[in-house]
Amino acid sequence: MNGLLKFITCGSVDDGKSTLIGHILYDSKLLYADQEKALELDSKVGSRGGAIDYSLLLDGLMAEREQGITIDVAYRYFTTDNRSFIVADTPGHEEYTRNMAVGASFADLAVILIDASQGVLVQTRRHARICKLMGIRYFVFAVNKMDLVKYDKNAYDKIVGQIEELKNELSLENVKIIPLSATEGDNVTVKSENITWYDGEPLLEYLENVDISEENAEQGFYLPVQRVCRPNHTFRGFQGQIESGSINVGDEITTLPSNESAHVKEIYVGDKKSETAFKGQPVTITLDKEVDVSRGCVLVKGTNLAPYKRLTASLLWMDDEPLTVGKDYLVKIGTKTIAGIVAGIDYAIDVNTGEHINAETIGKNGIAVCEILLTEAVVADLFEEHRTLGELILIDRVTNMTSACGVVDELKEKGGSFSDRASFKFENLEARGDIFEEFYYDPQSLSVLKYQPVDKTYTVGDKIPTEGESYKYPDSFDIIVLRDGVTVKVRNKKIGDIIETKNYEYDGYPVINGRGFEIKADSREKVVNFLREYATRDDENKFFEKWLNFNTYRKVTVK
Repeated sequence: MNGLLKFITCGSVDDGKSTLIGHILYDSKLLYADQEKALELDSKVGSRGGAIDYSLLLDGLMAEREQGITIDVAYRYFTTDNRSFIVADTPGHEEYTRNMAVGASFADLAVILIDASQGVLVQTRRHARICKLMGIRYFVFAVNKMDLVKYDKNAYDKIVGQIEELKNELSLENVKIIPLSATEGDNVTVKSENITWYDGEPLLEYLENVDISEENAEQGFYLPVQRVCRPNHTFRGFQGQIESGSINVGDEITTLPSNESAHVKEIYVGDKKSETAFKGQPVTITLDKEVDVSRGCVLVKGTNLAPYKRLTASLLWMDDEPLTVGKDYLVKIGTKTIAGIVAGIDYAIDVNTGEHINAETIGKNGIAVCEILLTEAVVADLFEEHRTLGELILIDRVTNMTSACGVVDELKEKGGSFSDRASFKFENLEARGDIFEEFYYDPQSLSVLKYQPVDKTYTVGDKIPTEGESYKYPDSFDIIVLRDGVTVKVRNKKIGDIIETKNYEYDGYPVINGRGFEIKADSREKVVNFLREYATRDDENKFFEKWLNFNTYRKVTVK
């Protein structure tokens, strides 16, 4: 039996998408008896003179039935002797393009229907372009309603020529063209006796046997962290789904964006221990040392993945309100959700012709290539390289509605990895110098943005910048970098010593953490309690709220 196939049906209004899938289910005996009986009864009061109306199996909403169109995305799950399927039947009307894009985002293959009496239409081109944007690499163009053109081969050949032009324009791969009639059943589940000039297989047979190749398999292992599991102070597991590759107990992994290395201590698949885990499995992974990892971080092995602060992305705008350059949105990439700004529109794309158009805004269902600036570096990649980290959505911060979906075309302003950060280093000890990051308020986007202009490694004897635009530290103080277990002693604006925190003793100087926040501990006893509670913390928010103060040495300035 072949593996699961997830596919989408799309096309112009009334091209027969719902009828096609309904006919597959009916012919393949994949309906319960009560469903089949209800279909036959509903059809008697429909518009086909009592003949079975297969579209009623999918067009379940009353509003859709009254209009004779599909509005929402209808998902169906079915299995034949040769394969299991999930199909998304999507709306054809331009007004519901965003609904169609949602269906396309999950699919491996697109079945695009074309009315044999009309040929390739504007909406056909729109849907093919969006399917390509959403990463679909396998296409079936089903030339439907062949019965309306009396199964004329010349009419079919003319449409084949139009499809070839579209294929070349969009650089579509793996294209199959099948003439059929969804209402009459020609070439749907069995070969048509009316289309003898077509020597290929019917649609269902093709779908049962098409090989969704792994020729573009993603590089290495990566797992976007969905959740940090802390049932008690002795267990810290990183949970998520493996998106590519495999992992074994003992393997060395890298954490991004912190860029720390650690070895896999344990792997849990469900509640059972395992020595290895593979792509597609949800797992819990524990490591052999403490690392700086939270939701949205990524565990990697054998990849060139890195964090970036600026991206160029192709966006499909889905909001009723038009895109406004400079407005801030929540940007979701992988499991990370972070504030970001649409910094500019490079150009809009005419979805019907592919023409690039200068634009200052785009409206609902429009496509544009845009520049996105993130408030901090996020692990991302080109969509064609690592799909999960190359697709994104923009969320309106006020309404919480999804404003756009899109894919990453270009990566800019690499940052956030260990080697890119200002840091402290002495002998075998290293610690990140986040205390030099600047905090700015951007009036245009109404957001607080974090920048880091410093890119230097400091060691014992070096003078450090104790004052910036958004921070001012004492001339002498101690920096406890919790995540790295390192303490830096600053005396008269110079680094006096860099030691392991386990060997640190408070001696009367102000204490801050690695991000520049005051640690509310002014005695040896309080420092000992602070470090003990950090090691055994169950709730990081409560811990930091108790012990840290932002505005003692820091402020947010207007940029």
